[in-house]
Amino acid sequence: MSAMTHVGEVVLVTGAGRGIGQAMADAHIAAGAKVLYLDFDAALAEGAAAAARARGGEALALTANVADHDAVAAAVAQGVAAFGPITALVNNAGISPKSGSTGGKAPVWEMSPQEWATVLGVNLTGAFNCSRAVVPGMMALGRGAIVSTASVAGKTYCDIVGVHYAATKAGLIGMTKHLAGELGPHGITVNAIAPGRIDTPLMRGTASAANDAVKAITPLRRFGTPEDVAGTCLFLTSPAARFVTAQVIDVAGGWLMT
Repeated sequence: MSAMTHVGEVVLVTGAGRGIGQAMADAHIAAGAKVLYLDFDAALAEGAAAAARARGGEALALTANVADHDAVAAAVAQGVAAFGPITALVNNAGISPKSGSTGGKAPVWEMSPQEWATVLGVNLTGAFNCSRAVVPGMMALGRGAIVSTASVAGKTYCDIVGVHYAATKAGLIGMTKHLAGELGPHGITVNAIAPGRIDTPLMRGTASAANDAVKAITPLRRFGTPEDVAGTCLFLTSPAARFVTAQVIDVAGGWLMT
């Protein structure tokens, strides 16, 4: 794939201030796209966008809690005013709280209703809010791509994460399948990526012994990198994937094969 496959594209990446989201956004910058770096943390968003601009890219920081419909709509309007119609959306923003009695994920009998609602709001409703905001513009163009960051935990049992995280990632997979059918007639592809253990600040919130156990049973015997996930995302938003839709692609080194 050419290093400049996305010239003329406008890409919105959520959770772009660090980790996988920043790598995804940076990959699109390197491919020639104009990129909107959206994050809940304004300082992280601006820092990531500023670094991209320093490398010669066209990048704009946006701040919003993706769980807030009106805030997302305002951020998208700001991005469109600056760069033009959004042609690709990457629903990456997500959280996985660790609040159990042992310092890890909370089992269902310890999980508070507030924590459940917060995770669903960011991980699943956030993807709905962002999709709803950008789809009319894509329909007007007659093309577009939506990629959501799901997880292998949305496909099978993973004892590292809580039920709220697993439920939202399974929900994203269901949303992907549905939207692919609904939006396909408008020229819009919809796919998901299911990462395994990726070396990010979120992963480091899990006990090292638990992470090491995952590495030991991963066929490639390493953790993934944000760039591993970003490469798959870049393919899915590229012309090379224009006939690929409704797919969930594992980027997990063979861990939890399903």
